[in-house]
Amino acid sequence: MVEYMRMNTKLKESTQKFIELNGFKELTAVQNEVLKYTSGRKDIIALSKTGTGKTHAYLIPVMEMINPQSDKTQVLISLPTRELAYQVYRNSLLMKEVFPDLRIQLAAGGTDKSRSISKLEKTPHIVIGTPGRIKDLFVSNALRVDFVQMFIIDEADMTLEFGFLEDIDAVFSHMVKDPQVLCFSATFPEELHAFVRKYLNNPKTVVVTDKKRDPRIRHVLINCKHKEYRETLYDILGGFQPYVCLIFANTKDEANETYQYLSDRGIKALLIHGGLESRERQKAIKDLQAKKYTYVIASDVASRGIDIDGISHVVSLGLPKQLQFYMHRAGRTGRNEKDGTCYLLYKESDIPQIKILASKGISFTAREYKRGQWKEAGNPTKKKQFKTDLNEKEIVKTLYRKNEKVKPNYKKKKNQEVERIKRKKRREFIQSKIKEERIERYKQNQRNRDK
Repeated sequence: MVEYMRMNTKLKESTQKFIELNGFKELTAVQNEVLKYTSGRKDIIALSKTGTGKTHAYLIPVMEMINPQSDKTQVLISLPTRELAYQVYRNSLLMKEVFPDLRIQLAAGGTDKSRSISKLEKTPHIVIGTPGRIKDLFVSNALRVDFVQMFIIDEADMTLEFGFLEDIDAVFSHMVKDPQVLCFSATFPEELHAFVRKYLNNPKTVVVTDKKRDPRIRHVLINCKHKEYRETLYDILGGFQPYVCLIFANTKDEANETYQYLSDRGIKALLIHGGLESRERQKAIKDLQAKKYTYVIASDVASRGIDIDGISHVVSLGLPKQLQFYMHRAGRTGRNEKDGTCYLLYKESDIPQIKILASKGISFTAREYKRGQWKEAGNPTKKKQFKTDLNEKEIVKTLYRKNEKVKPNYKKKKNQEVERIKRKKRREFIQSKIKEERIERYKQNQRNRDK
């Protein structure tokens, strides 16, 4: 048995067995860092990128503190979606191979395993579920929280984005005994600060950059020009051979339309989003994990925490409303030291946000797929002058017109005149683009009304 060290103390044999059952040769950076502080019942905010082992960064501390002989609920784990809750639940079941008497309850509405806790013969030691379902169980007196020792909030930024903090607040505010709180997130938006100040006691912030586990992703821009995202998607599918390709749409309607568009053209795809019936979603997740489909069309519900090996390509149909979600989408590929490619299909209106991503360090290449071949294309992230901001003839006239009489500061005045011409042309260019965008929005509204 490999001995894993926590600070200067060995982990419990039961915890070591759980680690080995997961097939871990060593702990990741975030797992090691969190373990440093959980033994002292320190509240923790752990910030780490997707794919760095965050789930087991809290499941391992749970193994260290859980008492299977107790008849109390000791751990609550909150996740923002049913799919994420189900995935963590599956990962947690290995604990039962170490502690056969351990009772773990999935509390995510619509699943077979989420029936009322009050109907179970014994109280669960660990409850894993969505904020709304956990709140419902608490309000209906099916779940007692006064003996909870550890409260884990995973994907905290997504929990905030989906508006679930109020549900968590309802449970927190009625706890008799303050639990140890572990808050895990890929990002830490400003809106989370108030929640942290209210419920976390002098937390330790752990920020982990695990270079060894950084995704290896090539980001490729594809200009849709006058076409819809789904049309451009269909055009480029012949240009690569994915093992599994995850296609992200911004809305469930767009996901449905893309799915239908590909189906009508003979391309078999799996559809997964929050609008599906619960059984359909669970079946889709299982099919996704079993890699039964090459193409998977999803909304952002699947971009966080759904850990599927073998995703070789990601296609983003435009940018998500929350820009940071682009990286969560892209992070589905290029994992475990494998290469991945993320195609970002964009329109003119997406360019300002693409430039923001580029300014944050994402290196984009731009390509187009024509007549069965990939070619380099114009890259909107590269600095270039507006096509119309230099009216060559007008500027040449200004620079080289004959001066009947050389006046003081004539060079300065010529330069000022050139700048005036440039500013004028920039304004004209911007105005034309605004007009184009208004026309495009009007056409889109008309198409929506016709549907």
